[in-house]
Amino acid sequence: MSGRLPQIAVVGFPNAGKSTLVNRLVGGREAVVHSEPGVTRDRKALEGEWNGVRFELVDTGGVDLAAGDSLSRAVQGQAREAIADADAILFVVDARTGLGPGDAELAKTLRAATQPVLVVANKIDNPGDEPLTAELHGLGLGDPHPVSSTHGLGTGDLLDEIAAIAREAGDAGGPGADAIRLAVVGRPNAGKSSLVNRFLGAERVIVSDVAGTTRDAIDTRLEFEGREIILVDTAGLRRRSRLGDSVAYYSQLRTERAAERADVAIVVCDSAEGLVADDLRAAELAKRSGCATIVALNKWDINETDLEDTRARLEKRLRLRPRVVAASAKTGRNVETLLRESVRLADARAERIPTPELNRFVADVTARHPPPSRNGRRLRLYYAAQVGTSPPRFAVQVNDRKLVSRDWAYFFENQMRERYGMQGVPLVIDFVPRKRTGRRAKPAQV
Repeated sequence: MSGRLPQIAVVGFPNAGKSTLVNRLVGGREAVVHSEPGVTRDRKALEGEWNGVRFELVDTGGVDLAAGDSLSRAVQGQAREAIADADAILFVVDARTGLGPGDAELAKTLRAATQPVLVVANKIDNPGDEPLTAELHGLGLGDPHPVSSTHGLGTGDLLDEIAAIAREAGDAGGPGADAIRLAVVGRPNAGKSSLVNRFLGAERVIVSDVAGTTRDAIDTRLEFEGREIILVDTAGLRRRSRLGDSVAYYSQLRTERAAERADVAIVVCDSAEGLVADDLRAAELAKRSGCATIVALNKWDINETDLEDTRARLEKRLRLRPRVVAASAKTGRNVETLLRESVRLADARAERIPTPELNRFVADVTARHPPPSRNGRRLRLYYAAQVGTSPPRFAVQVNDRKLVSRDWAYFFENQMRERYGMQGVPLVIDFVPRKRTGRRAKPAQV
């Protein structure tokens, strides 16, 4: 795809400190970091910049080639995919524990790589520890770069090397400005990762029968009908009171952050269970984050639920009234429909309605359904203007804001959704009282 940033794959044995290093190099805390080995399982691309050069660091799960369980094999596969796609590779080794059989095996694989490989001797927390790097020359991959991902020692020199490689790799255009950010959210094991893989047409995200396999939010780009989409697969959403360990807690925070930076959220539900309270909670989280929402009833190839009943419950419980789509990640049923509807919702979320059209809508609504009255005074709507997008925000000038009842405000909002095809799009409507002097009140600021 055009605009691809140079990619630097970060690989190594479990618990070598890869995610901590990635966070240090990009200047954030996006990757899940924990003392428990194997916390990172999928690939996660994070954008970095150094001396004006932009690149992506692709964090991967710890690679233990001797491990034979299905999840470890999936992690190994993800790391190999990252290596195949990368412009360069950072091989991170825990210099304090020294070389293990896993490091030697991985080094053997990397010696056959055509891309540049930088050996990173991690956990060199003070200059006196540098002799610990001597053993790493035996990997046959060049001089090691001593760093401390915890304290930052040596990371500037490492970033100089990364920037030089990224500059050589060329295209640093990054994603297009009109790229749509699509978050895939929902309960654990509802089939989110399987749906992402179906979108991509590849096993890009690890899928397991074990609930909670996905722990990070993983950004992946694809092109659909000429539009660039950035998919964000997220850890299963659970109530914070149920989060018994810190890894799950921080994964939950990243799920929330994914929704906050998305344009559209697909709330994935398991059709075998129908719509449950946690699904509604996920949709509410998306609404509070300001992103548009569509509900996918996944696993339709296995179980079918009452679509009309689900739609009725959603209309009653969710203010956004999102569209419900019966889908199957396994068979591909309605997968393109989900992407097409997501693109449409993203466009609707960014749409600006001309002021004359908006005031014609207000006139039509008030003529067909007169506003409420209280104590002999009727609510009057004088003028409307859109004052923001993404999500859309409107200021409606009224005679007295106290006359706006909750039910009528919801009715007005839903009429706007019907008129402009904004089902599932969060709307912010400010009813602004007209000043007694007769001058128009300034529209509410976004």
